[in-house]
Amino acid sequence: MGKRKYTRSFEIALSAISCAVAVIFLLLGFWSDVLLATGYLFGMTALMIPLSKQFYTGGFLAYAGTVILAIVMGAAARFWDLVPFIMFIGLHPLINALQLRFKINKWLALAVKAVWFDFTLWVAYLLIFGGILGGSNADNAFYEFLNKYIYYFIFIGGTLIFFPYDYLVFKMQSTVNKLVYRIRK
Repeated sequence: MGKRKYTRSFEIALSAISCAVAVIFLLLGFWSDVLLATGYLFGMTALMIPLSKQFYTGGFLAYAGTVILAIVMGAAARFWDLVPFIMFIGLHPLINALQLRFKINKWLALAVKAVWFDFTLWVAYLLIFGGILGGSNADNAFYEFLNKYIYYFIFIGGTLIFFPYDYLVFKMQSTVNKLVYRIRK
């Protein structure tokens, strides 16, 4: 199957649609605390749309536009809730697409992305909880235990969670590719 040449306006339109949908889902997740992870997931899926046509520049600009618009439209009040999306979740599909494009060794890429994921969890822990889980309930035995072993949870548990997460993101990208493939242009 040959690579089709798409017009620049098609790339811009697809990236703009991706950005708009990602902002909507991200803000819906942000405005209701219970749906924050769902907003991350659907925002990330929306950012996969330009990548399905190998529009890497458009994918990055859709990510940057999503972050800027989400902050401007109200997420600046609780910026720390967007940190995982800004640092990792929003960029992860683009990095996966570039990994495939440049044929980077999958084991090396997996190791680097796992460290990146763990670093994001650590930064989110520091920003969201100020390094101390439980706030005023810090004298609670549960929070005391959690704070004592938080780095094990982040770096070992985070790495173990990352492996199936990365696999599922690749599968999700292939599903988005199949859906977007039907767009004729």
